Amino acid sequence: MNIWYWAGAIVLLGYSVIPTYTAKLLHRVRRKRTGNTLYLTFDDGPDLLYTPQLLQLLARYDIKASFFVVAQFAKQNPALIQRMQDEGHLVGVHGLAHKNGMLQTPWQAYSDFQEARQTMRHLGVNVKYVRPPWGHWNLISVHQMHRAGMKPMLWDVMAQDWSAGETAESIQRKLLRRTTGGSIICLHDGRGKDEAPVRTIAALRKTIPLWLERGYRFDTVDHYENKTDS
Repeated sequence: MNIWYWAGAIVLLGYSVIPTYTAKLLHRVRRKRTGNTLYLTFDDGPDLLYTPQLLQLLARYDIKASFFVVAQFAKQNPALIQRMQDEGHLVGVHGLAHKNGMLQTPWQAYSDFQEARQTMRHLGVNVKYVRPPWGHWNLISVHQMHRAGMKPMLWDVMAQDWSAGETAESIQRKLLRRTTGGSIICLHDGRGKDEAPVRTIAALRKTIPLWLERGYRFDTVDHYENKTDS
């Protein structure tokens, strides 16, 4: 019993834990901590109710953001994907159905990646950036990503905006306290507990003007990559 336990633990370490934490370490090493640019990113959408409200808010301030969409949700909302692109936002992928890579078999991971990529192609999106659900990679997803010429994109700041225990005010406090120049901010325009995106959008309505007053500007993560690679 102990032998099988340790064998399983070793397999899990090599299959997902080591790739996941290696990616997080590389992100920390490459992080750009200077400048006055913030990178707003949104996961788990698109959502027919919340995403249009968010896009309207971003348009009001001429802010370009990066959306890491769940491919199955994107397939259900093609007009929103087109609107994101038309309005100058970057569209990346956040898995096919928001499955944890640590819990996927190699075949499931392969199928998930390929179907997500094909779905986004059919929607007219040439995906360049990938954010895995919960930030968990596995060897298959890493291999497929590099083989497809895509890049990983994690985050520096979260405000736990998916939680039912957060309010618009608590999200705002976390955003203002945790962001600095160069921060990649991960928020959510889909899923979450008890209509969580409502609180996220309310927090941004109050926070964006304060960020602008502090001299911050906003950009998409492909420009972050260009700066860190230069």
